[in-house]
Amino acid sequence: MNSRKIFLSLLAVIVSAGTVWPCTNLIVTKGASTDGSIMVTYSADSHQLYGELYFWPAATWPEGTMLKIFEWDSGRYIGEIPQAPVTYSVTGNMNEYQLLIGETTYGGRREFRDRQGIMDYGSLIYVTLQRSKTAREAIAMMDFLMQTYGYASGGESFTIADPDEVWVMEVIAKAPRMVEGVNVNKGAVWVAKRIPDGYISAHANQARITTIDFNDPENCLYSPDVISHAREMGVFSGKDKNFSFSDVYNPVDFGG
Repeated sequence: MNSRKIFLSLLAVIVSAGTVWPCTNLIVTKGASTDGSIMVTYSADSHQLYGELYFWPAATWPEGTMLKIFEWDSGRYIGEIPQAPVTYSVTGNMNEYQLLIGETTYGGRREFRDRQGIMDYGSLIYVTLQRSKTAREAIAMMDFLMQTYGYASGGESFTIADPDEVWVMEVIAKAPRMVEGVNVNKGAVWVAKRIPDGYISAHANQARITTIDFNDPENCLYSPDVISHAREMGVFSGKDKNFSFSDVYNPVDFGG
């Protein structure tokens, strides 16, 4: 089993929060598979969730078209955003360019919630799949959507894969700052790490990423305020090199 290395340990967490379901993503990079394929599994263990295969055909849209956003979990209407001029075909959680996105929910600190955000985690997945061709494009698109329209869900770990590489991206909404009833601090803080080729990995309802490699953009990406926002909110006061995303934004409590 020399060719099978474990990049991150598998942490199984039993989720007790009523609206958060136990999910698991298993990740195999192409160098760790016998046929050179990247493989990702995405499961949600819940009697309230049923298997479905979503489909969006590729399309072009007239200028000025708006896209209505409905919360993935509840179907509740949240808002609308401008539609992209061109969108790609999506079947399930993969698009026509073999870009794939899965997730597991970790929740995180409860004060980091944007009740006025438009992009919930499910909409973030499927809108991104319709607008991106590669994993790196998807990370940039998810950042754009969250910062522009606000992030409406709790903390999430996303698996983002294309035919060549796999990333784990962890996000949490910025703590809101209200001015006359409007959140002027919308968006999210996040970090993404590439799973090295030849490794396998997994995540299951607990943030996984700890310290950040600030000078390695080939393997680590992050929002510019990922540390400064934690300092502003009083949840981190150490040196930047000691900052741990998971310890700061998702202290282990086995609550998902």
